[in-house]
Amino acid sequence: MKIALALAAAAGMLIPASPALADTPGTLALVARWDFNSGATAGKVADTSGRGQALSVRTADQGVVRFEGGAAAFPATCQTGATTCARALMEAPNAADLNPGTRWFRWSARVRLTQAQLGGSANIMQKGVANAGSQWKMQLGGTAGRANCAVVGVGSPTVYIARSAGAPVTDGQWHKILCQRQGTILSIYIDNVLRGQATIPATLSISNTLPLRVGGANFNTRSDMFHGALDDVYAELG
Repeated sequence: MKIALALAAAAGMLIPASPALADTPGTLALVARWDFNSGATAGKVADTSGRGQALSVRTADQGVVRFEGGAAAFPATCQTGATTCARALMEAPNAADLNPGTRWFRWSARVRLTQAQLGGSANIMQKGVANAGSQWKMQLGGTAGRANCAVVGVGSPTVYIARSAGAPVTDGQWHKILCQRQGTILSIYIDNVLRGQATIPATLSISNTLPLRVGGANFNTRSDMFHGALDDVYAELG
């Protein structure tokens, strides 16, 4: 599988000092949002964007998602030598608004976790898989505690990744992570500051029939589960 890694300095792409995220009024529509303020009712978290895409809570091996203080807390990391590990994720069904094609698209979440809660790569949110169809994804890569954004286009094996530079987000404080695909640029913002970019094809199209998953890709043995707390998960489409 080809991988296009995008740490701005390594790619030779210049990023202005501490550029802030700028919005262009009227060009993006909120298409999904889960703020977790009301927790879950009958195992479902309401979509406060008004689009109606509820998140269903799914668990395995006695995993539990706890809704505390307006956030969703996922099961702890697996203990060394444990034969089973509590796991949980949340899932929204496939929807046209979550398949951006080549359009301007943002996906974002607020995260809180410590380094001890990071057992390896951790999926925050994703729709699609890299080796089948197409994908957009936000994750914490490896054990360094830095976020990255990834996209894969229909009909291509290449994974394009924008990696965040700077301090990790695993300091026990709340941090906003935002991924943006706009034209030929994939960007990652941490707390509204641009931290990395990658160049992608203008023709890269993301469209698949798979659900959106939050907190993990699946319940396979190696599924990069997220073990911290999440809040204000949303997507915007241009």
